[in-house]
Amino acid sequence: MTHRQTLAVQVQALNGSYAVTMARIVATEKTVERDGLVEFVRPRNQWVMATTRTDGRPQISPVTGGVNGDGRLVVATYPSRDKVHNIRRNPQVTVCVLSDHFGGAWVQVDGNATVIDLPEAMEGLVDYFRSVSGEHPNWDEYRAAMERQGKCLIVIDPERWGPIATGGFPAPVVRLLDELDGESAQATSDGEGISMTEVHTAAGDSGEDRPPRGSDIAGFSD
Repeated sequence: MTHRQTLAVQVQALNGSYAVTMARIVATEKTVERDGLVEFVRPRNQWVMATTRTDGRPQISPVTGGVNGDGRLVVATYPSRDKVHNIRRNPQVTVCVLSDHFGGAWVQVDGNATVIDLPEAMEGLVDYFRSVSGEHPNWDEYRAAMERQGKCLIVIDPERWGPIATGGFPAPVVRLLDELDGESAQATSDGEGISMTEVHTAAGDSGEDRPPRGSDIAGFSD
């Protein structure tokens, strides 16, 4: 069975013609310099941070992050958190910066992290809040709250990153699927629609394991 026939099986709908009801979005990648990275990350505050446990496996934490005035990534947290213990032992971290919409653009950032404790962390915590939420109505009240809670600040210096990516189909797959759709439309107009039996026969199976439909047919990539 050829690669072309395999794709035909994957996109064949049960009505006997090639059809994909979902729009085909082409995956993209954009390489950026440090300034472009900061511009992308600054408005995006939903991150996933990976640090390293003592056994070498990653410890994953969803965090709310920001970018300080120096273009470094910052996260407010508590000294008792596992990620803080991990960073004090091994400063290498990885952050996946997500868009507000889960299917939106994202970027991976690798770097070295530093944990800053109070009282040295206070102004950094102020900058962190400002980068995520804007101006606080009462900074004295905020500072007092940080002191009571015993917060600390993780500061990440990016070392490598990107590209900025969006999910979807690889471009060659979209081109081939569009071509298959065009051929199917032409065959249908000529009264030569392709049946599921014919597709499964070409695939060399009995047709008992039907190809998936809906989002499975569209085939979102990771």
